[in-house]
Amino acid sequence: MKKSRTTGANPSRRQVIKTTAVFTAGIAAPTFLRITSAFAAYPDRPIKIVVANTPGGPSDLTGRMIAAALEISTGKTFVIENRGGAGGNIGMGYAAHSEPDGYTLLLATNAYSVNPSLYKTLPYDPYKSFVPISELATSPNTFVVRSELPVKTIHEFVALARANPDKYNVSTPPIGTTSQIQAEVLKIREHLPKLKDVVFKGGGDALAALLSKTVQLSSGSLPPAAPHIKAGTLRCLAVSAEERWPDLPDVPTMVEAGYKDFVFAVDMVLLGLAGTPQEHIKWLEKETLKVLSTPEMKAKLYKAGFTVRPKGADAAWKRVTHEIDMFRDILNQAGIKKI
Repeated sequence: MKKSRTTGANPSRRQVIKTTAVFTAGIAAPTFLRITSAFAAYPDRPIKIVVANTPGGPSDLTGRMIAAALEISTGKTFVIENRGGAGGNIGMGYAAHSEPDGYTLLLATNAYSVNPSLYKTLPYDPYKSFVPISELATSPNTFVVRSELPVKTIHEFVALARANPDKYNVSTPPIGTTSQIQAEVLKIREHLPKLKDVVFKGGGDALAALLSKTVQLSSGSLPPAAPHIKAGTLRCLAVSAEERWPDLPDVPTMVEAGYKDFVFAVDMVLLGLAGTPQEHIKWLEKETLKVLSTPEMKAKLYKAGFTVRPKGADAAWKRVTHEIDMFRDILNQAGIKKI
């Protein structure tokens, strides 16, 4: 007599294996999907670009234009956070001590390379705290005055300052910026010890001091001054570039004015934190170069006084590290001591 089958019978070995496999897959699949989704979703929240200067200066203007372009191109959110002060050290230190997760970047100027030779202590390691993403843009420095001042060349201003040593001063962005350094170099070469530096937290503030007649000369980058020069409110005496700026064809370079090797610019680079996942850095490099290479971005930056530098991480880091040595030599030759 055959035994009858009951619903409570023990499952076969094949059934157990099949059930276990389905159950395991049910647990593992969501975990795998979560990991894959987290990776694919980068960035899944706003990316913060730290600008180590106050609003209105060249790095701030560049950062905002590029952040806006990245938002349009990628559909992601990019925000600018200004952290000016101490020659850029406050912002650079703040960024250096942030989480290396790809959500905090640093838009650095030449101050990044200058400060190791200018300050006794730094809140960041210029070789180890950051990794390169991309070059961004460059802009020549200028010497500008109010249009009613009776001078048309840098030599005429120097003569006026020598004749009235207690009446003239010069506004600059923070200590360690190329604009501040070029003012110091001019004073040393022309023997103008009484031409007082009035140092501000950012280029926009330094230019505002000239516009409000607080100072008589401003040493700064071209972008903040460009609209005022075009409007006739300010007069550009010279540009500290290798060549004349196309929109200012009548303004000589400092070299043309007789100042040998007098070339200073504001160069900007985008950096990530050391330890950031390499996949995030590569994505940021690709997307940044993509927006920099568009005719629209080139035209927009040029109109504001910048030349685009769509160069990747390797070229960016090569320039930054080269300038650390270059500015050390410039500061030593100018007799500028560490502070």
